[in-house]
Amino acid sequence: MVEIGKFNRLRIAKERSVGYFFDGGEAGDILMPKRHQPDHCEVDDELDVFIFLDAEERLTATVRKPYAQVDEIAWLKVIDTHRVGAFLDWGLTKDLMVPLREQKELMMPGQYYLVKILLDDSNRIIGSTRIEDYLNETNEGEFEYGQEVDLILADETELGFKAIVNHTHWGLLYENEVFQKLEKGQKHIGYIKKLRDDLKIDLSLKKPGYDREHMGQLGEQILARIEQSGGFLALSDKSPPEAIYEAFGISKKSYKQAVGNLYKHRLITLEEGGLRLVPQAAPPAVKPYEAKPYQAKPYQPKPYQAKPGFKAPRRPE
Repeated sequence: MVEIGKFNRLRIAKERSVGYFFDGGEAGDILMPKRHQPDHCEVDDELDVFIFLDAEERLTATVRKPYAQVDEIAWLKVIDTHRVGAFLDWGLTKDLMVPLREQKELMMPGQYYLVKILLDDSNRIIGSTRIEDYLNETNEGEFEYGQEVDLILADETELGFKAIVNHTHWGLLYENEVFQKLEKGQKHIGYIKKLRDDLKIDLSLKKPGYDREHMGQLGEQILARIEQSGGFLALSDKSPPEAIYEAFGISKKSYKQAVGNLYKHRLITLEEGGLRLVPQAAPPAVKPYEAKPYQAKPYQPKPYQAKPGFKAPRRPE
């Protein structure tokens, strides 16, 4: 079954002067005009093509990739406005229209908006800035702790940034756990940090949990920095998160875990205002070998004593 507004893998059935036609099954033949074709293809090739309706509402295929498919959300720029709606650049030659009824506020040319891509009652692809109508506030079992997710940043709040999770849910990135500049519309890989009792979703830009391999590498970095600083690093586990991030590019929580691991193995001591390297016990000193001068003992011949029963040979006469 052909899905409008999404990529479909279809076989080229025939070639005509206007372009190639794909076998759309029950949907019939689907034209891919020459301007939408790849550099090289031929009959019987299977291609991943995006399906949309042209100006005459005919199914049309293209290998060009829009910024988002149906059921996804994207950060798009308004190219022009009209009495029927706004027209946005979404990566295809045919602009995406957002009807007036789907505009949360009157859209202005040159401005960017978060837009949900969807199909109207006539199977035409349209956009909507009323994204709240299409996003879930709570998790009903769709996500689990530590799961990797796709994020699109939305509005900034007193607590941090609201983010769209996998185009379907709302989540929250807390300001005190973010140490980089964030802007509305940015895409990030994130992780499910916590599934709250109220079923809302807390997010993180770093994978939660204790990563032993990462902590080992981080511990080596901290030890190296202490050595470079003469054995004392003026950065404790109580230092401001910003100072820790500037020094190592990590969160305060990760730093505290790594410091705790080093302390546990007695590689550092915790002092007021910083960390001190523990001098490693040196191996016992080996006393150098001193050769004694050779002293020869005087030769003292022993008197000859014949063994019992021994007879000396006679001399010849």
